[in-house]
Amino acid sequence: MATWTSRFPGSGTLIEETRIDTRIKDRVEAILRILDVRGIDIPDTHRERIAACADLDTLDTWFDRAVTAGTSEELFVDGR
Repeated sequence: MATWTSRFPGSGTLIEETRIDTRIKDRVEAILRILDVRGIDIPDTHRERIAACADLDTLDTWFDRAVTAGTSEELFVDGR
């Protein structure tokens, strides 16, 4: 079975890493903004935890939860 490797310019390079870093930063800002606009109190410990996260899957989960969460603690319900 043949395998295919992407030769997309920027793949695996600083350009790609910068895109991922930008997505992480944007997602963190979006989560905090959603909670803020909804009037949800965000303790400094939660704000720091969100800002320190570098895993896009976790940030996506928190983003989805931020839309309906009643408290910022609800973002972390399963330990993520």
